[in-house]
Amino acid sequence: MNTTLLVRKDQLATTRLATTAEAELAPGQIRVGVDRFALTSNNITYAAFGDAMSYWQFYPSAENGWGIVPVWGFGTVVQSLHPDVAVGERLYGYWPMASSAVLSPTRLSTGSFMDGAAHRSTLHAVYNQVMRCSADPFYSADTEDLQALLRPLFITSWLIDDFLADNDFFGASVMLLSSASSKTAYGTAFQLEQRPGIEVVGLTSTANRAFCEGLGCYHRVLTYKQLDQVAADGACVYVDFAGSAGLRRAVHARFTNLKFSSSIGGTHVEQLGGARDLPGPRATLFFAPAQIKKRQGDWGSEVLSQRLLKAWQGFVRQVSNPQAPWLTVLHHHGPQAVQAAYAQVLGGHGDPRSGHMLSMRAGTD
Repeated sequence: MNTTLLVRKDQLATTRLATTAEAELAPGQIRVGVDRFALTSNNITYAAFGDAMSYWQFYPSAENGWGIVPVWGFGTVVQSLHPDVAVGERLYGYWPMASSAVLSPTRLSTGSFMDGAAHRSTLHAVYNQVMRCSADPFYSADTEDLQALLRPLFITSWLIDDFLADNDFFGASVMLLSSASSKTAYGTAFQLEQRPGIEVVGLTSTANRAFCEGLGCYHRVLTYKQLDQVAADGACVYVDFAGSAGLRRAVHARFTNLKFSSSIGGTHVEQLGGARDLPGPRATLFFAPAQIKKRQGDWGSEVLSQRLLKAWQGFVRQVSNPQAPWLTVLHHHGPQAVQAAYAQVLGGHGDPRSGHMLSMRAGTD
């Protein structure tokens, strides 16, 4: 049997668990037992932009109005009708919030393959790629939790920093990052802080200000009510991880020399709104796969992978520093625990120091 968490597409707080019989495999398909997956505000963004960015299409639900939120994590091949994929192989990829997934491997190499399912043929390759852990340079068995929680977020962070640098920071010297306690935001700040002449300003809630200051990757940390502490006429860029319509409008209204406004995510789900009729530059949605494609063209895939790996290794050293770790991993086991963790992350009530690792299977690590 396969257990899945279903989410109402138009009411993200409404969920239910569905248990169905395992589908029969066709020749060339594999069944993967989804062992563990991360749940972060990034997954809430997938749900919030599920229709606009086609995230609901990766693992479509058979039930009208209900969707399956995709997640990053690890699985093990439990059944294979593909001659080049063995039962027992460990995989890292983009899974449903479920106990298993059926894939159709194609374009196999030593290190990866693509899911060739017909319904995913028009979706971006970044999300369709499955990494084979035995040959994945990012992989180490003792850091699976950090990889699931931070690897996809940090790749986005690295690409945001690279995109800004690639555009000479649009002539600005101040980067304003909302939802500064979120993992994608502080990964971006970690990269930006290494750029000479760039000031990184984190915007966050009063409750999370001390956490953000303790990270050390922000030059300044301000609450959302302290925008007036940044010069209104200074050349700046707004990197919006919160998605709050009210905050976006306040930033655009105050900063008369706003050079660029980049919309990344939607951690403030209850405050999401449009970006029409804003003063200053148009708020532009950042799509990480587009920057990957550009850099693959500029540098080639091998150089891109090498640069990402080097940056990732530096970030992991910082995050897992035993003297001052940035992240504590919390494990949740069983369908009801998965459902409860989703509600907690959706509500934004979690401790920013915590990372949630989930499994539909009951048990302990």
